[in-house]
Amino acid sequence: MEPPPWLDDLTDDLQSISFTSTATTTTTLHRSTSSDSSSATLTPAPSTHTSFSSKSTSKHSLSLSDLRFSLRLGSGDIGSVYLAELKTKPNEMDSKFFAAKVMDKKELLSRNKEGRARTEREILETLDHPFLPTLYACIDSQRWLCLLTEFCPGGDLHVLRQRQPLKRFEETAVRRMESDSDGSERGDHNLGEGTVPSAYVHPTDWFYASEVIVALEYLHMMGIVYRDLKPENVLVRSDGHIMLTDFDLSLKCDDSTSTPQIISDKKYAATAPKNDYLFDHPSYTSSSCILPNCIVPAVSCFHPRRKRKKKMGNRGGPEFVAEPVDVRSMSFVGTHEYLAPEIVSGEGHGSPVDWWTLGIFMFELFYGVTPFRGVDHELTLANVVARALEFPKEPAVPATAKDLISQLLVKDPARRMGSTMGASTVKHHPFFQGVNWALLRCTRPPYVPPPFSREVVSDESYPETPVEYY
Repeated sequence: MEPPPWLDDLTDDLQSISFTSTATTTTTLHRSTSSDSSSATLTPAPSTHTSFSSKSTSKHSLSLSDLRFSLRLGSGDIGSVYLAELKTKPNEMDSKFFAAKVMDKKELLSRNKEGRARTEREILETLDHPFLPTLYACIDSQRWLCLLTEFCPGGDLHVLRQRQPLKRFEETAVRRMESDSDGSERGDHNLGEGTVPSAYVHPTDWFYASEVIVALEYLHMMGIVYRDLKPENVLVRSDGHIMLTDFDLSLKCDDSTSTPQIISDKKYAATAPKNDYLFDHPSYTSSSCILPNCIVPAVSCFHPRRKRKKKMGNRGGPEFVAEPVDVRSMSFVGTHEYLAPEIVSGEGHGSPVDWWTLGIFMFELFYGVTPFRGVDHELTLANVVARALEFPKEPAVPATAKDLISQLLVKDPARRMGSTMGASTVKHHPFFQGVNWALLRCTRPPYVPPPFSREVVSDESYPETPVEYY
């Protein structure tokens, strides 16, 4: 695919921006107070969220000529994403890479898409969560709108799934004990950076689904309905954890965010969906894990627990709930295979659509296909509305996973899991038994991408073909 004709003019057209180098890892966007609409403050941060509080800040001028656009990472309906490298001095070894989403404002206006670009920018400016992107800078000139966020060298889960045997994820990723040359078992103290510990077992699908749930919970708490969950929009960061991307289809509540509540067991029993679990609820109480900072030992979030019989509705104490989002839309947006029935039928929709897409997402992780795909878009939409959910005979998938997916893919949004209590209900399903939600950010991922360096990037490689990252 040929690069867009406007890319060569990008550096000359955009004005300079101010670059802030800071040691803090909790990053915020600092907007310029000057009248120049093409200026901003860029605040880069490491890919991991830790709670360092001390700052060491130094500012210097940065122009777009200091950024090298080398590869097209992907393209969407309103813009293309490029790998942008911050040019360094010859004696500097550390390269800084960003994902730059570039949009032609004239094209957005002619196609009536400027509202979507504005929504994405506003949402990115508010996010502060380890599983969601940080907006390092927004460059807004007369013609171009450029959003700089973190570059994820692991690509997306769609690409990662295509590389798996049979193009689907296995239920578990098993790490066996390795031995040193002296025959002793090697512990975590000998592990290299980003390596999975030697005696470590956890379910791969649990890991990715769990982090997506926590990200959706945070978005809903902020009054945002994502509406575009799919493997292509779940990126794998340099540390192996996920990051949701692409918010131009998201629905944002303008008046206020959700009001967090403490819900008792009795109130939950009265408001919970009537379709009962096929399995007993786990007997533990879990944290929402919505805070971006986490200083805890790097231990497994996935650990076995003794099975205990509990009565239905006993959830181990009061629950913290910040959902559902009180916002409705009649828009027909999303990817056909992931559209919820209420979107297809035009009945209006809210936050339950995100739990429907989670069900489709998990189905695809397990089986390598989506459940309602037809020979064309029209038949796909008809299947979404009318066809019953069916599970393939192969591969063998745990009954708890099928039960969870079935409750997420209830066609009536009022009865769908998550519609009343949001993520709290989903996280208490037996499929996630043993997940320590409070320490989720600190577990070791099943896959850590290899280091990304300047050697794999060259200016000459850009015009030919896009790289399969996003």
